Amino acid sequence: MRIKVQGLALSALVLLSSPGRAAEDPYLWLEDVEGERAIEWVKQQNAETRGRLAGGELYQSLYKDALAALSAEDRLPEISQKGEWLYENHHSKDNPRGLYRRIKADAFDRGSEKWETVLDIDALSRDEGRKWVLKGMTCEDDAQTRCLVSLSAGGGDAVELREFNARKKAFIKGGFFSPMAKQSAVWVDADQLLIATAGGEHGATNSGYARTVKLWQRGKSLDNARTVLEVPEESVWVSPASVGTGEDSLILLGEGLDFWHQRSFVFRDGKAVPLQLPESAEIKGALGEQLVVKLNRDWKVEDRTWPLGSLVLVTLESLLDGATTVAPLVMPGKSEVIDSVVVSAAGVLVTMLDDVKGRAYFYRQDDKGFTRTPIEVPDNGQLSIAAYDEESGNAYLSWQNFVTPPTLYRYHPAAGELDRILVQSPTFDGSKFKIEQYFAESRDGTRVPYFVVMPKDIELDADNPTHIFSYGGFRNALLPSYSGSYEPLNGAYGKLWLERGGVYVLANIRGGGEYGPAWHAAALRENRTKSFEDFAAVAEDLIERRITRPQRLSIEGRSNGGLLVGASMTRRPDLFNAVICGVPLLDMKRYHKLLAGASWMGEYGNPDTDDWDFIKEYSPYQNLEPGTEYPSVFFFTSTRDDRVHPGHARKMAARMKAMGQDVEYFENLEGGHKGSATNEQLAHRVALMFAHLWTSLEPKPKREG
Repeated sequence: MRIKVQGLALSALVLLSSPGRAAEDPYLWLEDVEGERAIEWVKQQNAETRGRLAGGELYQSLYKDALAALSAEDRLPEISQKGEWLYENHHSKDNPRGLYRRIKADAFDRGSEKWETVLDIDALSRDEGRKWVLKGMTCEDDAQTRCLVSLSAGGGDAVELREFNARKKAFIKGGFFSPMAKQSAVWVDADQLLIATAGGEHGATNSGYARTVKLWQRGKSLDNARTVLEVPEESVWVSPASVGTGEDSLILLGEGLDFWHQRSFVFRDGKAVPLQLPESAEIKGALGEQLVVKLNRDWKVEDRTWPLGSLVLVTLESLLDGATTVAPLVMPGKSEVIDSVVVSAAGVLVTMLDDVKGRAYFYRQDDKGFTRTPIEVPDNGQLSIAAYDEESGNAYLSWQNFVTPPTLYRYHPAAGELDRILVQSPTFDGSKFKIEQYFAESRDGTRVPYFVVMPKDIELDADNPTHIFSYGGFRNALLPSYSGSYEPLNGAYGKLWLERGGVYVLANIRGGGEYGPAWHAAALRENRTKSFEDFAAVAEDLIERRITRPQRLSIEGRSNGGLLVGASMTRRPDLFNAVICGVPLLDMKRYHKLLAGASWMGEYGNPDTDDWDFIKEYSPYQNLEPGTEYPSVFFFTSTRDDRVHPGHARKMAARMKAMGQDVEYFENLEGGHKGSATNEQLAHRVALMFAHLWTSLEPKPKREG
């Protein structure tokens, strides 16, 4: 049983600065997201980038290949399961925003393609004059007549919640409705919601999340709903989640103290009752009265210490009466880490990483405890849980690697059977390439794994155009993917990069989750530079292996990865020749004052305190040096990104351009933190990116010095 949260999001207010701050930062005006002057600057930059990169045959060829890959008819559906139905938001040429549709799971398993349209997002957008992006739907009843649909304007995190009847395929007149805000809600019963919304006066924390959970009765005003839990503005968020099935279902509340610590509560008898769990622990679900808990730090209970990275069972009642009862479920080995966990009435499905390679196991409980059944999937790839049934535990698993398109399997735990359901057609010829995993030695001696995708007949002449993608933060693990990265490119990078002669690299640096909580913690706060050192070590290892050289080496990162590549190019401008920096954090002096930035101080630190002493050592915006030749950079962001402020990319690009650096800038007017809302928008941006890379990495004379 998956933890269900409807429309979790952040609030979006631009902070205006004083004249004194403007004198300190001449580009502060670019933080005014939709200000007339700022938007004119954005339009000018977009036009210049389009003129330089989108006018020739290279762009046209790249765009055609990217759009073909993204729009492939047999692309695996991104499904979710609600009872006996599978749902998918299907994008096509005629429906770029999507047809939200469904099919019975057993019909899908038999190969049926008779999907039933539930909601046409393009038609809704036309009828209402809004560019809607569907963010999800949760239902209270098995018949799915009482559901909440979450809609975003342009793809941002702020959503509008509307009650919807999926059987009648219509919004419910007079039903639950909450206007645009960063919010989440769960059903209590047919006529009540627990809702946390950042809308209204004093509704948001300093991070922009909801700070109050209310019990909302059907037919009543949300303003008059009873407050169940209110957290301080200094907390990051509060949100409700439903776990369990049927009579065993529970509603939990979480108060985020920072991004990595929270206080947990159970909703009982109309009240939020605190649970005596470690603040670093994550509740993954419930088996009856037992909570399934992942530990991110060691937890000592009486005379036993439960190690970080393990999955344990904790009796709910014992957390309420103070006599905590804990039992083991999954104790990973030295090279293993728990990747994902879903809990059903039938048992617990766990995917794991073993040296960044996917494994899967099903844990079933009987009178003697738990038995573990391995699920035999192909090796050396990424394994993910696409969807599952909360009662039977039947699950859909997706497997892929860098050169093999995704395959969808159906796992039946009762029979222990794994059936192949769908195989996606390739969008590039993966047979020409090989995948190797290497380890680089970082400055402090840590072995850092990375994958290389390269031609089988590669010449180690130090002249191969090579592109490194990485992230290195927030406990996110980068895994072998047909898209190359976590962005859903469906093999487009294979057509746009590999087949044109490029080498692709995925670097599993510290700060991520590839080796569990400790791998992440090693690069927190004052140790952030460990991520950058790991990244540089991978680049240097590629050069030492004569796969490439700095003049033929490019790097890419998004969001926290944008910070990574921004810091890397300012710390080591000699090591790279081209950069893709997407929806990035770059001004680390002000990041906590922009949109959701305050919620990440647990990751980076607080620059208004002595933490600035270590943050200033790498903050890209502050570390630009006049007279230094930096790699050519392509920045991209979105006006509708209400998570990472577009001002980061805007200001960095403006400052670098004023310094005479080689800079391209592209800002999509919608798309949210993803950066795009349709396949056409994504294909355009991807084509611009690779046009920039191929132009920048043409053989050039070596730099002096």
